[in-house]
Formats: sequence, structure tokens, C-alpha cells
Amino acid sequence: MKYVDEFRDSGLARNIAANIAREANPRRTYRLMEFCGGHTHAISRYGIADLLPRNVQMIHGPGCPVCVLPIGRIDQAIRLAREVILCTYADTMRVPASDHLSLMRAKAGGADVRMVYSTQGALKLAREHPQREVVFLAIGFETTTPPTAVAVRQAANEGLQNFSILCNHVLTPAAMHAILLDDTGVNLDGFVGPAHVSTVIGSRPYEPFANDYAKPVVIAGFEPLDVMQAILMLVRQINEGRAEVENEFTRAVTLDGNLKAQKLVSEVFELRDSFEWRGLGSVPHSALKLREAYTAFDAERKFGIGYTAVPDNKACECAAILRGQKRPQECKIFGTVCTPENPVGSCMVSSEGACAAHYSYGRFREAAW
Repeated sequence: MKYVDEFRDSGLARNIAANIAREANPRRTYRLMEFCGGHTHAISRYGIADLLPRNVQMIHGPGCPVCVLPIGRIDQAIRLAREVILCTYADTMRVPASDHLSLMRAKAGGADVRMVYSTQGALKLAREHPQREVVFLAIGFETTTPPTAVAVRQAANEGLQNFSILCNHVLTPAAMHAILLDDTGVNLDGFVGPAHVSTVIGSRPYEPFANDYAKPVVIAGFEPLDVMQAILMLVRQINEGRAEVENEFTRAVTLDGNLKAQKLVSEVFELRDSFEWRGLGSVPHSALKLREAYTAFDAERKFGIGYTAVPDNKACECAAILRGQKRPQECKIFGTVCTPENPVGSCMVSSEGACAAHYSYGRFREAAW
């Protein structure tokens, strides 16, 4: 397939792997975090870790939007679903909540939960059911925020008073700051920067990590050669004592990103003072809420639902995995009690989650080339 096969060429992969092995200093360890769940999936699927020398270690980060949703936010959605039509994406349906519930189990118990493929699906339901309140469970990083902003603005323009959103949109740079400031976290040497997020925000927002923390960032696409080339670029920066933001994904990412999308998001949303992330706790200025002009579409205000933090399942290691402190296979219940069919924690739910990716691909040590 043109423009895809080129980035999955096994011969080129072996050449890059040989360059990494040759240039990685055997007297030191390279600890590189792939922030994005899409990269975690690619690393597991294509056996990239098996092509790296042992001293080049890939560490999973909190870049899966489903994984970082704390239990308290799912509890909010379940409470709403007993009163309204609650719309959500497929992966969110199975995220474990309190009392052994999930949105899927709440639906089985009579809650009105509808799976949609886009914000437009939620708007369509609001138009078709004018006598019912329709709430869209809005989740995701900077990539999925612009479509939510479009939906809110459409609802305002159409006067859809029965439509609102439960906003859980979070911000990538804030989470990266939180990881670097976490005294209990892993000592990182650099980041593989996210792809889709960076198409929206550009490469400039990562400059503080290079300038203030001396941590190099290389933005990479999702194909295996993208990820491997980014790893090689990080190894070279570390060897040379450099800390810069480099862009491997030049075919899609620019310095300033998608200015039109940024303007739209800024019109509809503003920063929250703080927001709880699964694994990271309460992180300041790390999420968005609707601006005053659009508060009629804010489900938290509209229905007066408060937020209560809920501790994770004691047997689940998702929090440590999202901070980069543990690997999925180090969790005692991984692959036995906790499986994609019966997820105990959020990291086993989405295909971008570290546990789900490792369960599907990473347990098999032979590289997929």
C-alpha cells in the first residue's frame, strides 16, 4: 500500500536497528518514554523492543486517553446515564468504575448508554430526541478536542438545548511536566513525542522539555520505521549531550501545528485549574472546560453532578504503568485475572493501553518482521 508499506520495510528496519546497536553506548542505559498509546501499540505489534539493544529501554507513558480516565469520571458518566441518553466511544464502555460497574454493565442494568463513532452521532441523537437530554462523554487529548468544539458550537448555533458534554479533554504537555516532576517516577533520558497530538499543537510546545529539563523530544509517526528512526535520533542526541525538539514526522507535523483547530478550541474551551489523571493524581492546568459563553452545554453544571475521587482497584498496577514505573507483565494479575475480555484496570481496555498492547503482541518474543 503506497505511503504505508514504505514505513514497514523489514530491510530498512534492520538497518536502523543496526545503527541503533552500533551507536548506543554499552556503558550507559537509554530510558526513552513513548508518551502516546499509539506508539506503545506499534512497539508491541511490530516487535520493535526485540530489535533494540538491552540498554535501550522503552517505557510506557500516559498517552492513552481511555487509560488516564480516573474511576470518578466514569462514575459521573454512569450517574448521568441513569437520567439521560449518554453517548460515548466504544473503548470507554468497558473502563472499570466503582462497585464492579462499567458503562457497559450499567447499560445492561437499564442505563441509557449509546455508542457513537463521532460527536456528530451525539448531535444527531439530540435532534432526533428533542424531549430527552443527550450528553456526550467527551474524552481525549488535543487530537479529539477540535471535533468536540465543533459540536458545541453547532449545538449553540442550532439552539439544541437538550445537548451537553461531560468534558474530560486533557493536555499532553501538562502530563509530561507531571511525569518529570514526579519524584517517585522513573528517570527518563528522552521522549518519543506523540504524532496525532502534534499535528494539532505542533512541535513548539515541547521546547520547554528540552530547554528547562534537558530532555530531548523526537516527534514520531506511528509506523514502525517512524518509531525506530525516532529512537535512533534520541540516542544520537543523548550521545552528543544535546537536548532539542526534533521532528521525524515532518510529513504531517509543523512547528506551529493546526492554527485553525487551535483557534476553535480556544474559542470554546479554557483551562481547568486542576484535573485528576489516573496514575498521575491531580495535575494543575492539565485539562479543559467550557468557557462561560458555552456553559449551557456543560453537563457538570447543567445537572449539578459533583466529582469524587475514587482509589483504583488495589490489585491493579495501571497507575504505576502510566507513570512508567512498571511494565504490564510485572503486574501479578496481568493475563490471568486481568485480560481484555475481563479488564480490571483501564490499561487493559483500549488497544492503545500498554497492558492490552502487550497482551496482544508483546508476550510473543519473536519480532513481527
